[in-house]
Amino acid sequence: IMRPGTCSPLSPIFALVCSANAKDLPMTSHMESTGQFKIIVWEEENFQGKRSEFMMECPNAMERGFRKIRSIKVENGPWVGFEYPEYQGQQFILEKGDYPHWEAWSGNSAYRTEHLLSFRTIRCANHNDSRVTLYESENFQGYKFELTDDYPSLQAMGWSSKEVSSIRVLSGAWVAYQYPGYRGYQYILERDRQNGEYRKYTDYSSQAHSSQIQSIRRIQH
Repeated sequence: IMRPGTCSPLSPIFALVCSANAKDLPMTSHMESTGQFKIIVWEEENFQGKRSEFMMECPNAMERGFRKIRSIKVENGPWVGFEYPEYQGQQFILEKGDYPHWEAWSGNSAYRTEHLLSFRTIRCANHNDSRVTLYESENFQGYKFELTDDYPSLQAMGWSSKEVSSIRVLSGAWVAYQYPGYRGYQYILERDRQNGEYRKYTDYSSQAHSSQIQSIRRIQH
């Protein structure tokens, strides 16, 4: 339901699961080692060439012997892939399924990215418990809306502008898009990154050039 209002506090149970402090790291490592996250990558399109499996983050595929990654199969858990090493450049959501070539992960993106060079897990995605608040102005000021569902067009649901200047993720993980219909640049927004607080549009991504967001959805787990 999309509604104006004040954010309620995060539940203690969900805060424990999704917090990114040091005491949670052993739990995350256990989750990854037991196979909750698994991704297979290939150096060439259509699952050809050098191949490797990962169950945890890879900050630089070139250090693992890859020149580039051009096809992917996600077997478990949601991931986010990046254009450059060290989680830099354009970002792309990678949910369970096959990605035989770059069009499969970029979709109708306004930016052509033919390969990925780093990727990491999205640990706190929870499709059934996801809440986010959008703000008209930076630093959580101005008109606001709280969302708990997917919206292929924010304007059609009552958001009066093409711009979203700050975002607070209350639970789960979301992917926001530049244009309606889940098109254009992608911005991965997580409760356990930056404490869920994206105070200005440059917090959305290292490559964000404006605050334009016109559709948003929950990340599947």
